[in-house]
Amino acid sequence: MQFADPVPFSIPHRVTQKPSSPLPPTMAAAAATSTAHSLLLQRPAAPRAPAATASSLRLPARAAKISCAAVAAPSASSPLTGAGDRGVYNFAAGPATLPLSVLKRAQAELVDYHGSGMSIMEMSHRGKEFDAAIKKAEADLRALLAVPDTHAVLFLQGGATTQFAAVPLNLCAGPSDPADFVVSGSWSDKAFKEAKKFSAASVAWSGKDGKYTALPPFDDIKQNPEARFLHICSNETIHGVEFKDYPEPRNKSGILVADMSSNFCSKPVDVSRFGVIYAGAQKNVGPSGVTIAIVRKDLIGNAQPITPVMLDFKTHADNASLYNTPPCFAIYICGLVFEDLLAQGGLAEVEKKNAYKAGILYDTIDASGGYYICPVEKSVRSLMNVPFTLAKGPDFEKQFIAEAAKEGMVQLKGHRSVGGVRASIYNAMPLAGVEKLVAFMKDFQARNL
Repeated sequence: MQFADPVPFSIPHRVTQKPSSPLPPTMAAAAATSTAHSLLLQRPAAPRAPAATASSLRLPARAAKISCAAVAAPSASSPLTGAGDRGVYNFAAGPATLPLSVLKRAQAELVDYHGSGMSIMEMSHRGKEFDAAIKKAEADLRALLAVPDTHAVLFLQGGATTQFAAVPLNLCAGPSDPADFVVSGSWSDKAFKEAKKFSAASVAWSGKDGKYTALPPFDDIKQNPEARFLHICSNETIHGVEFKDYPEPRNKSGILVADMSSNFCSKPVDVSRFGVIYAGAQKNVGPSGVTIAIVRKDLIGNAQPITPVMLDFKTHADNASLYNTPPCFAIYICGLVFEDLLAQGGLAEVEKKNAYKAGILYDTIDASGGYYICPVEKSVRSLMNVPFTLAKGPDFEKQFIAEAAKEGMVQLKGHRSVGGVRASIYNAMPLAGVEKLVAFMKDFQARNL
């Protein structure tokens, strides 16, 4: 799915608006013979986005399947309009929805990549075509995040989970080197437990007692002044808590490390503050199979002797991410996504869209009178992953998820470890998808009081 071609716009980070006036006459007439639930299936006329050029491979915006009278949507010319509706909105946490324009372009180039007579999936990773593709992907990522020359960009394999071991192996001289972890949810907890095998890792703060619904004031993080690094997970995919700013290591020579898997490239980040950023691509920037690491160059080349060759940052930095056959197709798709994000105006504009989408969803939850409950402290609610429960209990949550799927909103089931409902609304989720979910939530509540 893809937003319509971008134009300059400005919207607030949060939108709270009371329900609008009664339905327009055309929908009012339909309502006379329809149930409230069936109105969700109406396709009200909507202005089309400007037609795209053939070279851009963008599709014109289609009318949304439903309308949400309670939402003050941007104008039809805004990049927030829901272009490329495929009839299903995928709210999965990862692998997740990809921009439709990217999928269309990949489809067009699949059999014969740039006139080579080969698919990019079958050509040599050392050939000129893929060499150009991976170099452009890196250049565009550097442009998006303003990655300084002091940092290397690595395209790796093994998922972010492999970096749980790679980080201490590369940053700590041995298993006695201390390292601090902020445990804000399931993923940072897994990172801490893995790091204990290769360092003297300790928990500087844990949100477990609060069921991972908050983040600490930075003064409450009990750091070891000798810790080699301070590790955070910038956005917890399962529990829906997100750092809005980042702590500094207490050790003056310490390193800030972040697992950014589920909010990578969703907003601007000052990369210079971090020694290591790593992220699985399958949330916001590509398919599963590639992991991106951004590593300060002076930290490369000091891995512990026991470090496997494929976990040594130097292996990949010295070989431009081509030590062995990389996940070529996944890297290629990431490159297309980076192009798309740049075309939208960069990450500052992308963040505005994400804040708007999250705002109308959280506003609906908060305005439900306790029918829907988001347990996360408001100041640290994620713009990417929105978990909530229904006050009426698990049976109604199952009903909600099943009915939503019938209406074309899929993968809303919460993580198996916590249950409930979770809407993952990454960059590629169009506004129309969130609007449809909001309308469905209101209708479901009205029918199931």
